[in-house]
Amino acid sequence: MAMVRALVNERSVVIFSKNSCCMCYTIKTLIRSFGANPTVYELDENPKGQQIEMELKGLGCKPSVPAVFIGQELIGGANEIMTLHMKGQLVPLLLRANAIWV
Repeated sequence: MAMVRALVNERSVVIFSKNSCCMCYTIKTLIRSFGANPTVYELDENPKGQQIEMELKGLGCKPSVPAVFIGQELIGGANEIMTLHMKGQLVPLLLRANAIWV
């Protein structure tokens, strides 16, 4: 878990993703549409991608990507992000993490 924690430390929004994942693309597009500039780690391009993916699974991410951290807290994957968005709770969460200024 130490590698994932180090990667999300002091960043407002972090997304662990894979280029081949359509849901990853959707979540990155959604979060960017609010003006956020997430730090994105593409696990299929990262030499330590498999190790990071194992840590994400250890944190309870199933599937392992997309995995979204907002304010250094694991929010979850596509289902959790879309649920927050549909309930009108995603933007306030991004605001509290200082990821957007609206």
